[in-house]
Amino acid sequence: MKKLFLSFLVGIYFGVILVKSEVVSWFRIQQMFRFEEAHMYLIIGSAVVVGVTSVWLMKRLGVVSVEHEPIQYREKQWHPGLIYGGIAFGLGWAITGACPGPIYAQIGSGHWLALVTFGGAFLGVYLYGVVENYLPQSFGTGSVERSTASKSAV
Repeated sequence: MKKLFLSFLVGIYFGVILVKSEVVSWFRIQQMFRFEEAHMYLIIGSAVVVGVTSVWLMKRLGVVSVEHEPIQYREKQWHPGLIYGGIAFGLGWAITGACPGPIYAQIGSGHWLALVTFGGAFLGVYLYGVVENYLPQSFGTGSVERSTASKSAV
């Protein structure tokens, strides 16, 4: 229960950061896609630098998971589905002004129209799960392996 509560607090803190940095602002997103302002590009660029540095440090220091197991880093194979997924993600981001994380921050900060975005994202994930096995082989494969139990649930 303590772990769940701490996760909840970290989520709230992350949401406050997203709101205060204006990452959840539809106008900032539109300015980014129109190349009118560097604000979002600087935030995304700094996140990439922090992410790359963090993974490098984790590999170098041999950091283990919460369950004290070694973390396995696997390269993701390139396939055309990455292009189609990127286009769909970018279009959704441009239209709604939110990628998955900031949707919760938008809802939490009182932008109730973000519930429509959340519903669309939820529906999209559900539909992908329904049709995943019918897509070409390269579309349905990723770097995460699912257990037999979760495969049978879909």
